[in-house]
Amino acid sequence: MSDYLVKALAYNSQVRAYAVKTTDTVSEAQRRHYTWPTASAALGRAMTAGVMMGAMLKGEQKLTVKIEGRGPIGVILVDSNAKGDVRGYVTNPQTHFELNKHGKLDVARAVGTEGTLSVVKDLGMREQFNGQVPIVSGELGEDFTYYFVTSEQVPSSVGVGVLVNPDNSILAAGGFIIQLLPGTSDETITAIEQRLQTIEPISKLIQKGLSPEQILEEVLGKEKIKFLETMPVQFACQCSEERISNAIISLGKEEIQSIIDEDRQAEAQCHFCNETYHFSKDRLEEMKEEAI
Repeated sequence: MSDYLVKALAYNSQVRAYAVKTTDTVSEAQRRHYTWPTASAALGRAMTAGVMMGAMLKGEQKLTVKIEGRGPIGVILVDSNAKGDVRGYVTNPQTHFELNKHGKLDVARAVGTEGTLSVVKDLGMREQFNGQVPIVSGELGEDFTYYFVTSEQVPSSVGVGVLVNPDNSILAAGGFIIQLLPGTSDETITAIEQRLQTIEPISKLIQKGLSPEQILEEVLGKEKIKFLETMPVQFACQCSEERISNAIISLGKEEIQSIIDEDRQAEAQCHFCNETYHFSKDRLEEMKEEAI
């Protein structure tokens, strides 16, 4: 089944919940960037959280997540929108370590724990929303949880997981976000806390093949949930030859002529999807005229 996200309310609308399957989406990122297992887990977790955060937006709104933990993986950058589109990359995709003491991919070592997690939301207004928090664990689930509580003042629990096959391909990926709405009763909070302490790790739920709906039923209890809607999720990049052409044209006549004189061609690569665009000398001449 293709990747998708489910939105729900629970405990008589006291709780907002999201869950998502991102196996194909993370697989596409792994294929495009040839990430090694630890980098795949880090990027996949960030993209999984990012696409759920995008689902909280409306219309043409979009957001960017930037994770700078000062670890060997470098910067993780993720873009998402309200339509289920997400893209992302890491500075050093060929980052991998031995499993940590818990027998899991050592994401915290790759990401680092001395930097920041930043979120920029483009809500279609003059001013963008900017939120930034220090990284607290480097495992990313806890870091996104801390972001929601600290920057958006929304008590939340974020679980994200990625399982990688021995051949570097993605076995499974997904996650959930549980958020307490204003006025949530102490009884509800206690019930959710108890369930979160007793359920299996999100990676285990994903490995078992649970759907997003089933994940939320595990986390919140089958009888407590009202599912609202589902939406497809996919790796999608906004780059195109036209966009790159316009960017080159915006350099102006003299700069384009300099490129022609020095290289007789131009090549541009998108960081997010690794797509490469080539422009011949003749095409550059045409673009120079358009710049005039």
